[in-house]
Amino acid sequence: MSGNTFGTMFRVTTFGESHGAALGAVIDGCPAGLALTTEDIQPALDRRRPGQSAWTTQRREADQIQILSGTFEGYTTGAPIALLLHNHDAKPEAYDHLRDVFRPGHADFTWSAKHGLRDHRGGGRASARETAARVAAGAVAAKWLQSAYHINVIAYVESLLDVSASIDPESVSREAVEASPLRCPDPETSSQMLERLAAIRQAKDSAGGTIRCIATGAPAGWGEPVFDRVDALLAYAMLSIPASKGFEMGSGFQSCTMTGSAHNDAFYTNESGEIRTRTNHAGGSLGGITTGMPIVFRVAFKPVATHFLPQESVTTSGAATTFSARGRHDPCVLPRAVPIVEAMTWLTLADLAAQHAAYTHPVRVR
Repeated sequence: MSGNTFGTMFRVTTFGESHGAALGAVIDGCPAGLALTTEDIQPALDRRRPGQSAWTTQRREADQIQILSGTFEGYTTGAPIALLLHNHDAKPEAYDHLRDVFRPGHADFTWSAKHGLRDHRGGGRASARETAARVAAGAVAAKWLQSAYHINVIAYVESLLDVSASIDPESVSREAVEASPLRCPDPETSSQMLERLAAIRQAKDSAGGTIRCIATGAPAGWGEPVFDRVDALLAYAMLSIPASKGFEMGSGFQSCTMTGSAHNDAFYTNESGEIRTRTNHAGGSLGGITTGMPIVFRVAFKPVATHFLPQESVTTSGAATTFSARGRHDPCVLPRAVPIVEAMTWLTLADLAAQHAAYTHPVRVR
């Protein structure tokens, strides 16, 4: 089976299932000499872990990270870094009633169509539980990029259903994001979202929305046209996250309503002698290469597929059936998807940084 590895030079392979023994990641390409301990990784996992609030699944997983290889006396050695997370609160028996049912909105049918069998225990490898390994790997990428380039990445919930926050992404702080149980940094909008989500959960339904992300500090010149454009790589990374259904960079779909004269970002030279743009409709990328401006994008997430209303489906033999889900599930993925979006951003930028260091400034033939 392919498709479990992300990146070309800073490469991450994840493994494990939702209700298996453990999850983990192997990172190859992390430079030697980076100070790294579990204390650098655990905070990111604590933000993603289940059971952290009344608005997430009540599955109780501490998600305590173990570093199995790739470090010596607190520093990376250049060897593959193996990270491990044990599952302690798996309850596979909660899915016994779904053993022979294809759940709408899940990968049950497609996985079976592809492989001829499936892990019915919460979706197995297709479960969002897999993203814990990505978040662990993303924390390693973050440590490197913050140390080497002083890059910062912040994501937040921008909208839930039809409730949307109008915020300047560059003004958002980590403290404001974490102050909200839904990770929306605007208190008034966060309160409205909580009201809507409470009503949705009371109705045994689920909700979706959007997450905005901004990465600052990435220098100009990262990215490889034509196919490995920054925009394309970020879209690839974000749309690999379970429940993600849309991606836009900079002004995105709004640019369709603008004229060229309004959309173009005018260049100027700042006080430090750096070439920058006065606006950032491009979202930090031109021709697929970073401009040095903040990288700004938005990701759309569908409603959680598992709700608790009756649903029509078919069994594995094709017979019509009706079922109601039960168990522990998020009514909305958004709060826990925020650190996942950040992790995939860190991993994308780390790979771009590694490529840039290896391939830029070739010998010029005059």
